[in-house]
Amino acid sequence: MISKFLSKLKSILFKSAVSSETPLKKEKKAAKSVKTKTKTKTKAVNSKKNIETLTTLPGVGAKSAKALYEAGFKTTKAVIAADEKELLAVSGVGINLVKKLKKFK
Repeated sequence: MISKFLSKLKSILFKSAVSSETPLKKEKKAAKSVKTKTKTKTKAVNSKKNIETLTTLPGVGAKSAKALYEAGFKTTKAVIAADEKELLAVSGVGINLVKKLKKFK
C-alpha cells in the first residue's frame, strides 16, 4: 500500500516537472540563447575594431590600446580629449605616451 502511494506520488511529481516546460518555452529559451550569442559576438567584434582604431594614435600600441579601451576610452576622440591625469591613471600608459598624445591635439 505504501509502495503504491509512493509510486503515485512520484508519477505526479515527475509529470508536473516535465509538463511545466512546454515546447513553446523550449523554443523561446533556444531563441534567447541564439540572440545572446550573436550579441556577444557583435560586442567582441566591435571591441576589436575600437582597439584597432586606438592604435592609429601616435605611440599607442596594441597593449596600451587595450588598456585604454578597458579603462573606458572607446574612441580616439575620447583619448585625445581626456585629461593628462585620467590617462596616467590607466595601467600601461606612461608620461611619454601622454606627451605624444597631447602634441597630437
